Amino acid sequence: MKFLRSQIARWTVALLAFALVAAACGGTSDSGQGETTTTAPTTTQPPAAPSSSTTTTVAPSNEKPYGGTVVVADDQEPPTLNPLVPGGDNLIVGIIGQAYQAGVSEIDGFTLELIPELVAELPTVENGGVTVNADGTMTVRYAIKDEAVWSDGVPISGADFQFTLDTIMNPDYTIVTTTYEDIVSTSVGDKSFEYTLSAPTVLFELLFGTVLPKHAIEGSDFLNDWNDVQWPSAGPFIFAEWQKGEFVRVVRNANYWGVDAETGQTLPYLDEVIFRFIPETDSILTAFKAREVDIIQPPPSTELIEALQALEPEGARVEALAGTIWEHLNFQFGPNRFVKNPDSINDNLNYRKAVAHTIDKSLIVDEILAGQVEPMDSFVEVYRPTISQGSWSVYDYNPEKARELLDLARAETGQDVIKTVFTTTSNNDARVKLSELFQTMFEDVGIEYSNQLEESQLFFGETLDSGSWDFGEWAWSSAPGMSGLIGSLDLFDPENPAPAGDNTYQWGTETSSVQNDVTARFAALRDEANQSVDEGVLVPLVQEAEQILADNVVIIPLYARLSVAASWADEVGGFKHNPTSAAHTWNIQDWYRVDG
Repeated sequence: MKFLRSQIARWTVALLAFALVAAACGGTSDSGQGETTTTAPTTTQPPAAPSSSTTTTVAPSNEKPYGGTVVVADDQEPPTLNPLVPGGDNLIVGIIGQAYQAGVSEIDGFTLELIPELVAELPTVENGGVTVNADGTMTVRYAIKDEAVWSDGVPISGADFQFTLDTIMNPDYTIVTTTYEDIVSTSVGDKSFEYTLSAPTVLFELLFGTVLPKHAIEGSDFLNDWNDVQWPSAGPFIFAEWQKGEFVRVVRNANYWGVDAETGQTLPYLDEVIFRFIPETDSILTAFKAREVDIIQPPPSTELIEALQALEPEGARVEALAGTIWEHLNFQFGPNRFVKNPDSINDNLNYRKAVAHTIDKSLIVDEILAGQVEPMDSFVEVYRPTISQGSWSVYDYNPEKARELLDLARAETGQDVIKTVFTTTSNNDARVKLSELFQTMFEDVGIEYSNQLEESQLFFGETLDSGSWDFGEWAWSSAPGMSGLIGSLDLFDPENPAPAGDNTYQWGTETSSVQNDVTARFAALRDEANQSVDEGVLVPLVQEAEQILADNVVIIPLYARLSVAASWADEVGGFKHNPTSAAHTWNIQDWYRVDG
């Protein structure tokens, strides 16, 4: 898990990329910017395996070829390469970061379960890695893999974990400290790290998603020095260069310690991977059809999926999977909403309920996804469907009810003309279509509706951080298990406003137009849920929190997106799409060219 603001999916824009030649087999250029990089091998011989007492000794069979380049296209460009600073929680930062960053765990693309990355096994109560102590604290222990080293050869150690913690907790940095702030003591070893939390919490599963190299970062300006370059790699590739508006290039990490369990070969196979930034979905599809790019994960739509599937006879492999990214509508409660809509009445509950009854979710999924998904009645469905209460099901599409509620809102606010200004990203076809569908829906109930769509880089940067929108739409990405669900409560935590915290909506925060006993109760629920590993305690807390958010229409869940990825299988082997926040690059070390 390389980024994730509670495993968020924020979709940021890319500048127009120039046409790189795709699918080049053989050697790579050693030119780059920023860090000095290792020159990628130009032969098809496997690199030397790192020395380790635990290195797999399986005799190679069905060997896969070394060398070559894979080009990945994305509609985003990262605002930074540093996953811990503002903007580092954008999805594209994690997509690229899979190449060179590593942490305690990863999400397996086949099982969608957490699997160990830097540690020998994930700590649990059953294996002794987690202990709930008699004094009410909880201790977590990591055994770091013996073979794990940074790309410069320095062993990854407990000191790196401690340095990561110290960096996150530095009061001079604008880093979200949720759960880390509850660590009361630590113990550091050469290949071990142990910490004790003030109370039990399942959120320990999400800690140390990225580990920092102390020897390389200590003494630097962490907030500014690592935005355009990267520290020594803990992953299969090394950052090589970033041509702004065009691409990021990574090259093979000769000191990577991973081994292909199937063949016994040292990983990775490729010489380099290039991440091209192509902001428009149509342009991504065009580049893929022309084989200028090898792998894509574009925003899904019915038309796009059908266009990609039409390429399967030519060698394309298309995976359209049930995703963990959920789209939602939302209201801004902070004072900057008046920038977009001077007449905003988002603080009026009857208005928000009226909007919920104005939205025809069935029409939305039919028009945007050809009915391939069901509308959501709760965001909890995406994390743990068995405990969801479907709390938003009371807000059916009901224009008559919406008009009644709007009359109440007019009486309560003294505002005869009710206006809604909708803002989302302008480069996403599905969201543009959504904005068009709203025009009729809102006008039908008597709301004066208008769009102010923005390019993604602005929307997912300044607009969200400052809260300068009125009525918005975007997607969040869910992390697996109960830890992901508990973590999602941070998105609405009144005690953690953006940009330093996760609550971009400003619901219940110090500057919010809505602060009451309900927001205070939600903050208490969030705190209680972060202090238990007992599902018997957690489930009722989550369900009460779900009901509060629905009763107060803080957000309106829409649907869980299909997650679509396509590759040219006759050119690239080893690719497996991952519909979670780990994304399509989760096993980038296993990719290889089959056409070299």
